[in-house]
Amino acid sequence: MSPGHFEPRRILPIADRLHADPGYAGRGVTIAFLDSGFYAHPDLVTPQRRIVAYHDLFAPEADLSALERPDVSSWHGMMTSVVAAGNGALSDGRFRGLASEASVVLVKVGSAHRIVHDDIRRGIEWVIAHREKYGIRVLNISCGGDYEESYLTGSLSRAADDASRHGIVVVAAAGNAGHNVLPPASAPSVIAVGGLDDGGAGEQTWNYHSSYGLTVDGLQKPEIIAPAIWLAAPILPGTPTAAQAQLLSLLDGARDEELPGLLVEHAGVDPDLDAVAGREPYLVRQLAAAKLRDQKVISGHYKHVDGTSFAAPIVSSVAAQMIEANPRLTPQQCRRILMKTARGLPGIALERQGWGVVQPRAAVAAARAA
Repeated sequence: MSPGHFEPRRILPIADRLHADPGYAGRGVTIAFLDSGFYAHPDLVTPQRRIVAYHDLFAPEADLSALERPDVSSWHGMMTSVVAAGNGALSDGRFRGLASEASVVLVKVGSAHRIVHDDIRRGIEWVIAHREKYGIRVLNISCGGDYEESYLTGSLSRAADDASRHGIVVVAAAGNAGHNVLPPASAPSVIAVGGLDDGGAGEQTWNYHSSYGLTVDGLQKPEIIAPAIWLAAPILPGTPTAAQAQLLSLLDGARDEELPGLLVEHAGVDPDLDAVAGREPYLVRQLAAAKLRDQKVISGHYKHVDGTSFAAPIVSSVAAQMIEANPRLTPQQCRRILMKTARGLPGIALERQGWGVVQPRAAVAAARAA
């Protein structure tokens, strides 16, 4: 198997790919997420609601009920939060995050079209102000600022470092540009997470085009890397994409004689599939297989995604496991342990991988012993 050539059914849960300790799930830990928007996905609210707070910078009066209405801005934050803390409710527990029992706080700092540098800072400041109320110990930032800045003078970098000083482990995506790590990932105390391509099964590894290099202050970033492609993430319920994925999944698992009835029953969901209703089963299967591949569908409820936006939540979930194992850990200790226990990879330049691939089991063991 090589990059870009794989079978979607081979995508494994992240716990299997990173050999995580199943005994830890972020219990008693709250992770805050800054993102463009969110949705109360079943993987976060069943069998019990683990979303303990929601804050919208642009509509401070909004409450948790706002998370029941899906819109285009809901996608990204829904996926990042579920990658870290989802319990796999819609996959019979298969695609659960490493912090599947953690509580989450969701902070909307933008929209699907734009997240502004200064609004990320405002989101961090809100998290700091409410850290004790909600027990926030980890902050995941899967978005980046608009420009480089020194941590000595830049307000976004200083806010990120301030969060660390207030006892919050700050994890940020390094970015996908291949160069120039921007704030807040460029701040000294922030754990910047680059990407790794492990083929979806953790058997082999390839480089990923994540950002890296020296910051304007001469700091080498990222600190560590994590899988950033072939990651299972939820499809936003109640959208045309969700309806299409569910139909494709049904067709994929149906017998030939069931295909005509399924296409009639779901007429109007996908015009391309409507056009082959009544045609030979092999034509229906060819079209369905092509759509499953092109739309990155794993099942009726999940697709595979890529980007350091999704590598960062993996590291955030490991941090939650570590704090569960040892609630006394400081952000500095978490950062040091994550780097010390990471596994360096041959064939990938050191400046691209930092200390290497995050190792959840080793990090938790070191946290427990600290």
